[in-house]
Amino acid sequence: MLLDLRLLGVTLRSVPVSQVAEQLFRWTAAGFVLMAASGALLFYAVPVRSYLNIFFRVKVAMLILAGLNAWVFHATVYRRVAEWDLDPVAPKAARMAGGLSLALWAAIVVAGRMIAYNWFDPPGVH
Repeated sequence: MLLDLRLLGVTLRSVPVSQVAEQLFRWTAAGFVLMAASGALLFYAVPVRSYLNIFFRVKVAMLILAGLNAWVFHATVYRRVAEWDLDPVAPKAARMAGGLSLALWAAIVVAGRMIAYNWFDPPGVH
């Protein structure tokens, strides 16, 4: 979230984007590994019910989109970070990636919470 907010020019405007990214990378990677492991264990506990849950499917789709957003950002815009690293506001493409990331992760959290309240369960699957 901090990197996304920095890309949007909301916070840490005087700190270079590359420095924010470098400081957060280990934490982001560790958080992703922990999230993936705990999610896999939760899925393993009730795989059929999870797979049939519309909110689970939405969450997985948004996780894939969030990963693609990060990959595209790092493969394109971030490669030229030296050109705009010190700018208080990042280029439009970087701001779009940051905004999309924030929106996707907020929706992922909401979809994750909604998994427990699936109104669309087929009969007999509880």
